[in-house]
Amino acid sequence: MPIDPSAVIPPDTPLSKLPNFDPREVPVVGVDAHLPPVPTAHLRPDALRLRFAQPPAWEQELRSEPRFTDREPAQAAVLVPIVMRERPMVILTERTAHLTTHSGQVAFPGGKRDDTDVDPADTAQREAEEEIGLTRGTMEVIGDLPTYTTGTMFIVTPVIALVQPDYRLTLNPFEVADAFEVPLDFLMDPANHRRHAIEFSGTRREWFSMPYVDGSKERFIWGATAGMLRNFYRFLAA
Repeated sequence: MPIDPSAVIPPDTPLSKLPNFDPREVPVVGVDAHLPPVPTAHLRPDALRLRFAQPPAWEQELRSEPRFTDREPAQAAVLVPIVMRERPMVILTERTAHLTTHSGQVAFPGGKRDDTDVDPADTAQREAEEEIGLTRGTMEVIGDLPTYTTGTMFIVTPVIALVQPDYRLTLNPFEVADAFEVPLDFLMDPANHRRHAIEFSGTRREWFSMPYVDGSKERFIWGATAGMLRNFYRFLAA
């Protein structure tokens, strides 16, 4: 186990702040291979546009995490950038190690709403340009998903956008250590959705992960990012 389960730890401690915590080492308690993947045809740009234009009846699977802070709730948005390649890809980032929240984790570009932002799409696009240099002219926003509330009390709206394949990035080195692409069909296949669980101080924590091997490097997608992707799966599979 990555942490001592007998240790006395406040139940509201963020997972990433637990001593010696490594999410890769937490036991996998299930893999959802029994659920059908989203058909490849449904991941094409026109199909995605139609799904948001005519959304189905569906239920959001994940809404919030256990609260880890006394901070007042804050509105935020992330961009889910889908690159319109022959095989659609999703741009993800690796956050720098020194950040105070979600340091070193795989994440969507995004952040807290500014007072000047018009709506969640405006927040997501502004943050994507500030963090990775993805400009508004290279993307088409097609919709958003219900909010996901993190344990750090960010109420996050995932904004879905289609991105031209000739996009260029300029990473903000203070916030982003790396940016990379993951196939959308990989993320929308529950056979790649792992369930993790751990107990400590009488509290059970559960989350999803979607580890993706990029060449020789594993991109460990977990926590809030995996949770929002799981909701995206539910939306497309409904």
